[in-house]
Amino acid sequence: MTTPTVAVLGLGAMGLPMATRLAEDLPVRGFDINPSRLDLAEGAGIVRCASAVEAVSAADAVLLAVRDSAQLSDVLFGGNGIAPSLARGSIVILTSTVGTDGLADVVARLGESDIELVDAPLSGGPARAGAGDLLIVVGATPAARAKAAPILERLASTLTVVGDRPGDGQALKTVNQLLCGVHIAAAAEALALADALGLDTERTLEALGAGAAASFMLANRGPRALQAYDADGAEVLSRLDIFVKDMGIVTKAARAAHLATPLAAAAEQLYLIGEAQGLAAHDDSAVIKVIAPTRRNA
Repeated sequence: MTTPTVAVLGLGAMGLPMATRLAEDLPVRGFDINPSRLDLAEGAGIVRCASAVEAVSAADAVLLAVRDSAQLSDVLFGGNGIAPSLARGSIVILTSTVGTDGLADVVARLGESDIELVDAPLSGGPARAGAGDLLIVVGATPAARAKAAPILERLASTLTVVGDRPGDGQALKTVNQLLCGVHIAAAAEALALADALGLDTERTLEALGAGAAASFMLANRGPRALQAYDADGAEVLSRLDIFVKDMGIVTKAARAAHLATPLAAAAEQLYLIGEAQGLAAHDDSAVIKVIAPTRRNA
């Protein structure tokens, strides 16, 4: 499929820029329950569809973002599931981090209709999605990867094939999220300590970013962690409760592998406390307020 027709279900913060990027070169059909998102999609050259079933019925590939494995099963096989409307030989591209639980059953059920799952969790924000600058890791059969290539290559600047099985991408993304979740928590703890020691936190952040302690998450989340103390908080680019979910996937996978992950477990507890304190919808950098509810040296 050199020019596959793609259905994008969900035209939110990530779905719309991905669909818009794909629509530059490919026919794209879109659906979202929010009419205003459909209006934006239509303006970007995306075919507006009245339902998910309508969107996928004329598609070679479906780009799917869901919250977890239960939602994945419901979208595909629930009461209004799209699976019966998918064409034989088509592919479903899963872009979410859902873990490996239940994925084998999804693959088997889709396979009964000659439909393959491309396990392709991604990293990057809306701006990078719109620019085709995402990091995507892929687990899928060679045949399914070939079908997905015209789509994934337009979305990714870094496209890494992890293995030939759906689930391989989820496994690598689980490892990735362990590091991300721990790094965000560590950056928050470090900045809270700097503030408690009476240091200028902005200057501290600048100094740390130039040395051996630098990390992507420190540079990316550090400024937003400091903004978490502002009246309106930091701009929400990644919700805290996403890491409640993702660190849960990490620690569950580690237990299943009989592997101790004490740092991941500690970070998971911080996100859970943050959620309990009403920070679920805040940017994940707000985890600093779990460690230090108030800033001592503004």
